[in-house]
Amino acid sequence: MADEFDVLSESSRAARNLPSYHKVTLEIGSNRIMHIVVPKESNVEESRVALTPIGVKDIVALGHKLTIEPGAGTGSFISDSAFESSGATMGIGVANADILLKVLPPTEAEISKLKPGAMTVSFLNPSSNPVIVEALRAKNITSFAIDMMPRISRAQSMDALSSMSTIAGYKAALLCASHLPKFFPMLMTAAGTMPAARVLVIGAGVAGLQAIATCRRLGAVVEAFDVRPAVKEQIESLGGKFVGLSLLSEEAEDVGGYAKEVTGDTHSRELELIASRLPNVDCVITTAVSPGKRAPTLITDQMIKQMRPGSVIVDLAAPSGGNCEFTVPGQITKAHDVTIIGSTDLLSTMASDATKMYSKNLISFLGTILKDGALNIDMEDEIIRGTLITYEGKIVHDVIRLALERPGT
Repeated sequence: MADEFDVLSESSRAARNLPSYHKVTLEIGSNRIMHIVVPKESNVEESRVALTPIGVKDIVALGHKLTIEPGAGTGSFISDSAFESSGATMGIGVANADILLKVLPPTEAEISKLKPGAMTVSFLNPSSNPVIVEALRAKNITSFAIDMMPRISRAQSMDALSSMSTIAGYKAALLCASHLPKFFPMLMTAAGTMPAARVLVIGAGVAGLQAIATCRRLGAVVEAFDVRPAVKEQIESLGGKFVGLSLLSEEAEDVGGYAKEVTGDTHSRELELIASRLPNVDCVITTAVSPGKRAPTLITDQMIKQMRPGSVIVDLAAPSGGNCEFTVPGQITKAHDVTIIGSTDLLSTMASDATKMYSKNLISFLGTILKDGALNIDMEDEIIRGTLITYEGKIVHDVIRLALERPGT
């Protein structure tokens, strides 16, 4: 089991231990003005945009040209005039882009418009998007997956995955509180004492930990399940109770300390433990997915039957199919008097702050690949090596290349 918003970097963490990358440094141009383009996201549910006006100022200050598609910032409450005032030109410039900055993966239509040798930076989830990765490779596009950022100290300011996980965990807690037909905190009233809601968080990655912290701030009693004994201290530091299995560290986590998918007897014990906790809680927040695969089912029909009527499940794994048997991605459903929330647009519901955080992550990352006015791809840099997916017509990320060569493994 792994955290919904951590798991996209599982391949990145594995890649940090692979020595087979090219050991070269490439410089494109010399003090060349780069044309950076930010399009409006084509997904109608996506309200974020890649840059804020402050981010625009940072790029323009380096001497680069920046074009932003009109209306790109509308969903994040950023006007075209705010972008223009910061130094951007408003227009459609994908075909002339040296660097395309996006939130979501570039579409096939966008890739077809890019000139060979251009570069893209965005969330990519490459193990789950083989068609897009192949299109990038075939068009000779240099692509970076911001969601593959290695979890190292130097990359913290670029870690967009953690930024978005923070938002998802926070919103999950609010959804629990708003849909539960009872108070979250304990209240002492003239009509008697109303006990605090009890919440179970499954998965203590960034999203899970933020959910724990927010539920505690709202006054709930929180316990968290995770297969990694190492996260016990983090859970307890936020006021939660750790509920876990007695596993060896190598069985429960990868070399980076993150949860990994468990199998066989361990998975059966995992389900038994979750089932034993569900009758005692009012809300459940689930965060478990597997890289490039459908999310594992951790809450079954039989388990839901044992939950309290009116209980709420917020399934953060809904974009990958969901951890609950009854989760419908993008919808709120009911089963056995339990509300199951499968929202897939939580980040867009916080578009203003999500864009601010993502823009800062991108600016920090661009500072690594743009040196002295030129594009500098240092393949010995762990950050570049971990995020670079396609380059010179090849899939250069070993883990992703092998995963795509062996679909279904």
